[in-house]
Amino acid sequence: MDMLGGISPSEFLRDYWQKKPLVIRQAFPGFQCPVSQDELAGLACEEAVESRIVVEEHNGKPWQLFNGPFSPERFSEMPEQDWTLLVQGLDHWVPEVADLLEHFRFIPNWRLDDIMASYAPKGGSVGPHYDMYDVFLLQAQGHRRWTFGGKCDHTCPRVEGTPLRILSSWEGEETVTLEPGDMLYLPPGVGHHGVAEDDCITLSVGFRSPTVDDVLTSFTDFLSQRPQAAEHLDDPDLQLQDNPGTIGNEVINRVDAVIREQLGDRRQMALWFGQFTTAPKSLDIVVPAEEPATPADLAEAIEAGEQLRWNEGSRFAYHDFDTDTALFVDGEQYLLKGDARPLAPLLCAQARINMAELAEFAGDEALLGLLTNLYNQGSIYVE
Repeated sequence: MDMLGGISPSEFLRDYWQKKPLVIRQAFPGFQCPVSQDELAGLACEEAVESRIVVEEHNGKPWQLFNGPFSPERFSEMPEQDWTLLVQGLDHWVPEVADLLEHFRFIPNWRLDDIMASYAPKGGSVGPHYDMYDVFLLQAQGHRRWTFGGKCDHTCPRVEGTPLRILSSWEGEETVTLEPGDMLYLPPGVGHHGVAEDDCITLSVGFRSPTVDDVLTSFTDFLSQRPQAAEHLDDPDLQLQDNPGTIGNEVINRVDAVIREQLGDRRQMALWFGQFTTAPKSLDIVVPAEEPATPADLAEAIEAGEQLRWNEGSRFAYHDFDTDTALFVDGEQYLLKGDARPLAPLLCAQARINMAELAEFAGDEALLGLLTNLYNQGSIYVE
């Protein structure tokens, strides 16, 4: 499908990705929304689903936020307009929504966050704001008018009296109305404001990038869990010094050497990054199989040509080292050697695994064990 309106994925990445917005008319021609507003409301009543309601004005206060789960009665009490229901991670619960992600595989798996659904009656909005991530806004039902443009950051003035980061004196540069199948791409930091013109659903395909703080904190936590981290700093060459309060250069040099040695281990960094970026968003997403399978069960399913697919909330990635390949699934790592190495790119290429190619690995007992483990932990299932 020509989802980018005649632009190739490489041209999109070169000219638009993290650079400037793009309006794509009929990115998905004849698009039919896979969920109804009633189904979204039903999901928002579930304990495991992250949901929010934003009301433009509540008890005289602007842009008020309410977190789910909600009671079914809550929706019958809502006003006729000027509010929005947000359901996060819709792809985790609705396979047809997860299937949309296959169109975005020109962006690495580890960058993907999730698909959020936004339902709003006429006038509904979450206010003018900016995000620090890339997003594709796909109009799924009804019409939404978007005003966007201009770079924003933490110095931009905000509306007071609301828990949301609403821009107070922002004016966009461009306004478009999207109808079903239309899509708007926005890079991080671009101000935008979407207002429903009728009952409308927008699907936001969001991409994440960790903060430097996330990277430093998580990697040092990972390193500190290794056995070497329990070793103490030593100083067998300790010299007498004039003042006991002095911290000498040789001490700082020793600490510097230890830190550089630990941080400079590229293999450990790659193993940490793969686990870090594939960890599930929440513990409710990857749930062990109700009936555990045996390797023989998996072999039988593969031989019968049954379709294996990722759990909708699972994350798959891999990294090639010189002598082996690390496969990362839902925060776990598996090291593949020799003839087993091609299994990693095969499992990571698409949500529905290529079963003809997978059959070539089905005779290997160890690899069948790995697939069985992925099935039993809930990362893959038979469709």
